[in-house]
Amino acid sequence: MNKITCICLGVRDMKRAIKFYRDGLGFKTNEKSDNPHVIFFNTPGTKFELYPLDLLSKDIDKANPPKVANGFAGITLAYNVEQQKEVDEVVELVRHAGGTVVKEPTETFWGGYHAYFTDLDGYYWEVVWGAMFEYDENGLLKDL
Repeated sequence: MNKITCICLGVRDMKRAIKFYRDGLGFKTNEKSDNPHVIFFNTPGTKFELYPLDLLSKDIDKANPPKVANGFAGITLAYNVEQQKEVDEVVELVRHAGGTVVKEPTETFWGGYHAYFTDLDGYYWEVVWGAMFEYDENGLLKDL
């Protein structure tokens, strides 16, 4: 019963966010519009959703929408890759798409290789490779 089926990010500018994820990082979607009300990206095992930030806040509590905090909120999203060189490739895609690399690619203490970046709305992502990571036939990370 424990499964995460959708990750939703509230974004300030749908058009820019779609351009970053779809056109910049190559996330796949069936959506053809450049400025839909909501967009879902097809990631293995989980849907990744972008939704206007103001509407998401009001959906949580219309009478008293939560305030948006700037900066690190104690959460990162992970972008796992199957080959070490893909970390560097994703970092270059991020730079080209307008994201901010906050930690350059580097080896980790546990033998992996990773970097951190923020998207256009300041969400923190880790792009990471590990020799011990195994993937199934659908590209899903197997149990560690």
